Amino acid sequence: MLFTATSLLASLYWALSCVPEVSAAFPDTPFTTDGRDIISASGEKVVFAGVNWPGQGMTMLPEGLQYNSIANITSFIKQDLGMNVIRLTYAIEMVDDYLGDSPNQSLKATLANALGEDDGATVLEQILDNNPQFTEETTRLEVFDAVAEEAARQEVWVLLDNHVSKAIWCCSHTDGNAWFGDEYFNVYNWQRGLGFMADHTKSWRALAAMSLRNELREATGSTTAEPYTWDTWLKNVIPAATGIHDNNSLPLIFFSGLNYDTDDSFMIDGTTTDDGASFEPSSYPFADKIVYEIHNYDNGATSCDDVRNYLYDNAYGAMNLSDPAHPNKGPVVMTEFGFNQEDGSSESIYAQCIQDVVLDAPGGPAGWMQWVISGSYYIREGTKDFEETWGILNHAWNGWRNETVVENYDLPFVDATWDE
Repeated sequence: MLFTATSLLASLYWALSCVPEVSAAFPDTPFTTDGRDIISASGEKVVFAGVNWPGQGMTMLPEGLQYNSIANITSFIKQDLGMNVIRLTYAIEMVDDYLGDSPNQSLKATLANALGEDDGATVLEQILDNNPQFTEETTRLEVFDAVAEEAARQEVWVLLDNHVSKAIWCCSHTDGNAWFGDEYFNVYNWQRGLGFMADHTKSWRALAAMSLRNELREATGSTTAEPYTWDTWLKNVIPAATGIHDNNSLPLIFFSGLNYDTDDSFMIDGTTTDDGASFEPSSYPFADKIVYEIHNYDNGATSCDDVRNYLYDNAYGAMNLSDPAHPNKGPVVMTEFGFNQEDGSSESIYAQCIQDVVLDAPGGPAGWMQWVISGSYYIREGTKDFEETWGILNHAWNGWRNETVVENYDLPFVDATWDE
């Protein structure tokens, strides 16, 4: 059979067009920002879809390890849910203890300190049974390293989130962690801690981003906190972000606003403070690393339009390239939202609206990270083995808390994020 040159070329073109596009090898970092998009090292657009894995509680350990292995928990996130990022939270107190050579850093010591000698010993044995790579002398930081290593093995990115200074449950106006200069919120230690973690995580292949601080809020009744203003915010967060970038230029830097990170308006609107200062992304050495993060827990919402409009004005307007009211363009990631998994809340106006807003964001979908993977906590607000009804996993971290919610909410949300 004879082929002309034209037919051969046509056949070759058809064959090549049928070859699926191959993405760059994980982790494809460092990421940068371009307008409203996050861009990988190979030039691909990146959209985060993931979950929060807390590690900032009294034990200062990633939760759930007394019930399951790091590998299995990560597998729930990546293999079963199909997510691509973990927001891993930590406390500055962990860094302070490391730099101060505290005797409470080992698994044995930190569990005894948080849970008491007897309960601490019991939980320690459970953790070691599930995670035999550890010993009782393994340190908190080494456990975080192990989570990051497993995330890389399963090709899940990590957003390392500074959640609190003192390792306690977050958040309230009176917990001492609320605002710069609050009882536990020592600004020097915080900035030092961010710089330390930026340097420490250079070996984490999975590291994609670091946050500055979770849910900044007014410190009600504090006699030591600085004024609750954007001026105070600006003078503290820019040196902190610079410290991250100077120590490790790889990660994106997530900026959170005021009022429990529900208000990013000052950042995206380009307005000036009472002192005449403004947020000027292009002037910073980390200009192409800035991501705006937003939280929303308007669980009692009766109108999606109200939720949508608020989120646009306070965050997602930054992704609308044609809206001059929000000139500081950049990607927006909803790093916290969530709801009770047991009472039908997944079908609420709020839960459905969050999906709509994120998927329909200008140039979207935008990124998101749900609160929370945890089925339980080592200890929370004084209660040991605390039940987390908002957790995607059950109390024992070995299955879903509500399979119907996973099938009808989480999996379709992940799929829609990739398919848009």
